[in-house]
Amino acid sequence: MTENSISQEFRILITNDDGYNAPGLKVLEAMAKSLSHDVWIVAPEEEQSGKGHALSLHDPVRYRQIDEKYFAVRGTPTDCVMIAIHKIMPYRPTLLLSGINRGCNLAEDMTYSGTISAAMEGTICGIPSIAFSQEVVKNYTYDLFQVSRDHGISILKKLVSIPWKEGVFMNVNFPLDPERVKGIKTTCQGFRDEEELYIEERMDLRGIKYCWLGFRRQYGKPSQDTDLAAIENGFISVTPLHLDMTHKESLLTIEKEINKDFI
Repeated sequence: MTENSISQEFRILITNDDGYNAPGLKVLEAMAKSLSHDVWIVAPEEEQSGKGHALSLHDPVRYRQIDEKYFAVRGTPTDCVMIAIHKIMPYRPTLLLSGINRGCNLAEDMTYSGTISAAMEGTICGIPSIAFSQEVVKNYTYDLFQVSRDHGISILKKLVSIPWKEGVFMNVNFPLDPERVKGIKTTCQGFRDEEELYIEERMDLRGIKYCWLGFRRQYGKPSQDTDLAAIENGFISVTPLHLDMTHKESLLTIEKEINKDFI
């Protein structure tokens, strides 16, 4: 597939969970426009980090137009994908890009991530989807998205040139320091050695306790084929994910004990 045919074929939908004015969204927009002139942005009105695959069912989902092919939705990333596909865009997108998230989505992060969930929703709708995330640390004084700017377009073009199986989507994570980038690695989803979620309890002026939830973002000692190890060692991580959560080995293990005909 040539670059000319790419620009003619793709109708790209961009969304995220950091909000419609997030800097990572602008970087992803530039990447998308290297592939196509038909780029739509439909992103949350406010930050939706940690909302996962939530869908608004008990509240109205409002949206407003920011610019041509650019909309803000008062809802979750999944809401954005649904509204974009079924109401805003005149034709279905042929590619969905989510991100670029401010902070990696690795290992267990994926279960919480609105960035990942938007790509998952696109995949459910039959649209090839890619989630992009950028490592960040506190007090970093350089361009947080420099590695994404340097390598994002080439990775995007490579991924869209490769055929994917049905139900598969891609998760791309960029390490932070551009001087330490060693290359690109295809990886498996990792799992941290320690629980990454922490809870800080405080007390308000009325003496009522409340809690802040947060993440430690520790890497632990992951296996070398994982997304965690790749980012820790300065590699861009590309992980193919899929919608089928069935554990096939356990299915074979339990079927003899569980399966039973009542008729």
